[in-house]
Parts: sequence; structure tokens; C-alpha cells
Amino acid sequence: MVRKRQDEIPDIPYRPPAGTPEGVEVMSLRELRRRAPEGEFDAPQRPRFHSLYVIDRGSTTHTVDFTAYPLSAGGVLWVRPGQVQQVGDLGAVEGTVVLFQPGFLPPRTARTAGLDDRFAGTWWQPAGEDRRAVLAAVRHLAYAFRTGHGLPPEVHTETLRHLLAVLVLRLAHQTPPAGRGAEPPPAFLRFRDAVERDFARTHRVADYAEALGYSVRTLSRATVRAAGVGAKEFLDRRVVLEAKRLLAHSELPIARVADRTGFTDAANFSKFFQHRTGRTPGEFRAELRGRSGPPAGRP
Repeated sequence: MVRKRQDEIPDIPYRPPAGTPEGVEVMSLRELRRRAPEGEFDAPQRPRFHSLYVIDRGSTTHTVDFTAYPLSAGGVLWVRPGQVQQVGDLGAVEGTVVLFQPGFLPPRTARTAGLDDRFAGTWWQPAGEDRRAVLAAVRHLAYAFRTGHGLPPEVHTETLRHLLAVLVLRLAHQTPPAGRGAEPPPAFLRFRDAVERDFARTHRVADYAEALGYSVRTLSRATVRAAGVGAKEFLDRRVVLEAKRLLAHSELPIARVADRTGFTDAANFSKFFQHRTGRTPGEFRAELRGRSGPPAGRP
């Protein structure tokens, strides 16, 4: 576990054992429990890598960015880099976890599967043929990971890359998002990446439009088509999400949360946050700290 500062959300790097293929790891949840440093799953954490949990038996609840997801037999949970997770009781479930780094899959596969899209799916409970296909893909990937060490390293890695692509593409298209095309507009993809990089620097859509070479109107149209909301709403939601993460899962003072989310004045941040959520930052933090269970409800 790595903390950038003691009062911030634990930032978890990718740390595979020596000798494993570069960029991907497949293990049982039992092995994950055995290998995890003591206390790692006790607090919310922000992994830098993708995590796919596939449950064979048992049940638990796993929270990702303020939404609590039920995990039971046949269920699949996808936690993306940068999302804040509160791991459920891993001792209550058995199954497989797939960890892989951003950039491991080819760019075309990453785009088609929506790897970088935080609006994409997080939880699935496939049934019938879909369930059998997903479980077969997971088992094939796990088997190839366990038994491929006699192959040349580049052959083993490429085999896993292709098998993982099959799994994530099938998951990503279990239920296509209503109203969205298979390929988001390039303007949205560039805007989304810029927002992720710069939301703490500027909250003005005009700044992104100028930097990316689009008009504000073009960015808004592309964002509505891809995400169902306008460009300003998309940007504001990203700011609110980061504020919620820091208020709920760190001990940073509200003034520091304001600074980390791009506000030069804590009072302006408080007004913005209250307008967007109906609660002041202090009220939101107090409410979350007063609950006995993990926070739930979509941001």
C-alpha cells in the first residue's frame, strides 16, 4: 500500500510477483486474500489498475464510488483505475480476480470496451448463454495464465492479451448503453481525457474547447451523444465526484479539498458543492462518517 500523504486516500500501485507476465495477473480470491498486506482492505482505496472480480459462490457487497454492488455467484464487478473502492468481505466469496494495467490491451480494444469510460458498466449479473460465455472466458484466461509459463514470455503475454480482450469485450457489450453508438465521437474522447487530466485546473468548457480546437457547441453535442449530458454537466459531475471521494475517504480539511478540485476559495467550493448535492461539504462528510455501513447511492 502506498500513501502520498497520511490524510489522503490510499493509492494502490500495480505490484505483480516476479516472473509473472508484464501487465496482467489472474488469481483466485483466496490467493488475493493470502497475498494482501494485513489491513489493506480495511479502508477505501484507489487502485491505479483495472480489477475484475468474478464470483463463483458466496455473497458480499463491494462499494465503488458511493454505489454498493451486490456480489454473488455469477456476478462480475469491474473497478477502473482512479475509482475509489471499499472492498467487501472477501472471506465470504470465492472466485477469480483479474488485474491488468492501463495500456495492456490494444488501443482499438480499449476504445471498443470503454476501458477509460467511468460511465461504462461496473457490475453485471449475466444469465443463460451470456453467463456461460463470460465464465468460460474467465476460466480460459485463468488456465492460460497458470499453464503458460513454459512458453516464450512474449507468446504467453500475447496469449493473455487476446484472451483478456475477449472477456472485456463480452462484458462491455452485455447491455449496450441506451442512446449511445458503438464508437463515441472523437471530440468527446478527447474532451473526456482532457477533463480527467485538467478538471482541477479549470472548470470552463471554453478552455477545453480552445485547447482541443473545437467550439463549445461541438464539445457539448459530442458529450450529449456519448454520455447523455452536456459538456458543462459532464465536467461538473467529475468535479463533484472527486470532491465526494476526498470528503468521504480522506481527512483533508475542506479548504484543501477545495484546492484539490480546482477552487481558489473554500466558500465558492462550498456553494458549488451544496448547489450540486443539496448538502454542504461538512454535512456530506458528517453524514458519511455517521453511517455504520459503506456509503451507497450514485454520485
